[in-house]
Amino acid sequence: MKQTRIAAVVIAALILSAGSAIAATPANKMPSMEEMWQIIQEQQAEIEALKKQQQSTAKQVADVDEKAEAAVEAAEEAGTATASAGNWADKTSIGGYGEMHYNNTDSKEEIDFHRFVLFFGHEFSDSIRMFAEVELEHAYASSDSDGAVELEQAYVEFDLTDQHSAKAGMFLLPVGILNETHEPPTFYGVERNPVEKNIIPTTWWAGGAEMVGEIAPGWSYNFGIHEGLKTSLDDNYAVRKGRQKTSKAQADDLASTGRIRWTGKPGIEIAGTVQYQSDMTQGNDSNADDAWLFEAHTDIQRGPYGLRALYARWDLNGSGPKSVGADEQWGFYIEPSYKLTDAIGIFARYNQWDNRAGNGSDTEKKQYDLGVNYWPHPDVVLKADIQSQDNDGNSKNDNGFNLGVGFQF
Repeated sequence: MKQTRIAAVVIAALILSAGSAIAATPANKMPSMEEMWQIIQEQQAEIEALKKQQQSTAKQVADVDEKAEAAVEAAEEAGTATASAGNWADKTSIGGYGEMHYNNTDSKEEIDFHRFVLFFGHEFSDSIRMFAEVELEHAYASSDSDGAVELEQAYVEFDLTDQHSAKAGMFLLPVGILNETHEPPTFYGVERNPVEKNIIPTTWWAGGAEMVGEIAPGWSYNFGIHEGLKTSLDDNYAVRKGRQKTSKAQADDLASTGRIRWTGKPGIEIAGTVQYQSDMTQGNDSNADDAWLFEAHTDIQRGPYGLRALYARWDLNGSGPKSVGADEQWGFYIEPSYKLTDAIGIFARYNQWDNRAGNGSDTEKKQYDLGVNYWPHPDVVLKADIQSQDNDGNSKNDNGFNLGVGFQF
C-alpha cells in the first residue's frame, strides 16, 4: 500500500513537471512534435529513475525490518536460555565433606587423607528429586594403593503425599547413628566408633527401594527392600566383609530393613531398626541360613550436655556360622559429651563388641576413648583423642592417639 501511494505521488509530480515544462514554452512558439517527443522521453527516464529509487528504498526498509525482527528473536532466545540456565542452577545443589587423620597407635603410625566426598542433588519438580554421593578414599585409587573411588548413593525420590515418599536406587540404610549422618563436624572422635564400624557395619549402603514417612507427630518410619550381605566362612561370616556395595551385587536373597524413630522433643532421638535376610551367603554356603539384625540407640543433646548410646546384635542361623562362633555378633557403646563453649567440646566413650560371641571363648574387644573437638567454624573441626584397648584372648591391644581435621560444605 505504501509503494502504491509513493508511485502515485511520483507520477503526479512528473505530470505537473511536464505541464510546467510545456507552460514555460513561449505562447507564440508551440513545441514541435520532435520537441514534444523529447520532453516525453526525458519525463519517462525520470519516471524510471524514480521507480528504481523507490524500489531501492522499499528494499532497504524491508532489510531493516528483517534485521530488527531477527534481533528481537535472538534476544528472546538468549533470554530463554538464560532463564533455563538460572532455573537449573536454582534446582541443583552441590556439597560434600573431607577428613585427614594422623594415627599413632600400636598398629599403625601414618597420615591419611581418609576420604573426600561430593554430594549432588537436583529437583526435577516439586515432587521428584535425585541425590548422589561420590567418595574418594585414601587420596588416590590405583592397583598399588588402598584407595578407592566409590559411588555411595544415587537415588531418585518421589513425594507420594505431604507425609510419605519413596526412593529407588542406591541409598544408605536406616540403621545406627552414624550410617546416614557421618560428616566429620557432626560426631566426636577422629575415627568412627568401632561398634558401628564392625557390627552394623557403617558405612553401609545398598541398591533397592525404600518408603519413608511420618506416622504421627514426632514419629517417622523407614522400610526398604534391597540387596543383602554376602558373608562367607573364609571371613568367619564377619558382617563388614559381606557388604556388596551394589557392584554387580548377587541378589539371590534380598534383605528387608525397617526402622521406627521418635524425635518428638528438640535434641532427642530414639530409634530402633530390624533387618531380616533369608541367606547371608546368597546361596553359596549350604551350612548358612537366615539372619536377623536388631539395633537400638538414643542420641540426646540438651544444652551443653550430650549422650549417645547404641546396642546392635546379629543372629546368624546355620551350622556354618555356629561352628566359628559367628552366630552371635553384638556390640554397644555409650558416649557422654560436654561443650565447654560453642567451639570446644570434650567426650568420653566406652565401646565393647564381639564378632564371634557364640564360640564361648574370649573374643570380646573393649576400647576406651577420651578426646576433644574444636570447631573454629560450625563446618570445620579439629580433633584429638586417645584410645586404650583391653581385649580378651589373643587379640592384640591397639593403644595410642589420633589427630584429625575435617570439614563439610
